[in-house]
Amino acid sequence: MGRTFRRVRASLILSAVFLRELALSSWSVAKAAFARDQQLSPAIIAMPLRLRTDMGIATLANLVSLTPGTTSLHVSADRSTLYVHCLDAADAEAVIAGIRRTFEDTLLEIEG
Repeated sequence: MGRTFRRVRASLILSAVFLRELALSSWSVAKAAFARDQQLSPAIIAMPLRLRTDMGIATLANLVSLTPGTTSLHVSADRSTLYVHCLDAADAEAVIAGIRRTFEDTLLEIEG
């Protein structure tokens, strides 16, 4: 019973975090779209994955794609890397850390 409760709790947290990230990212993309001096640093980032299940990886890829400013491009054949296109990625390590903190850590809890 404890494990199921933790997974349901983590799922609810992930839903709330996604909604927050959706709002924040939408605002950032809107500001970038209407800025007079756009100083964006688009990049494709290779993010090492800690998730191991197909469901966890697919969920992460979809959450990334549903968040404005980022798009999941590809998962490596060995399922160890997610390639992500970012509208503004001046610091690739910061982008990876953000995705880990906001989505992957909670998905790891759900994977159990």
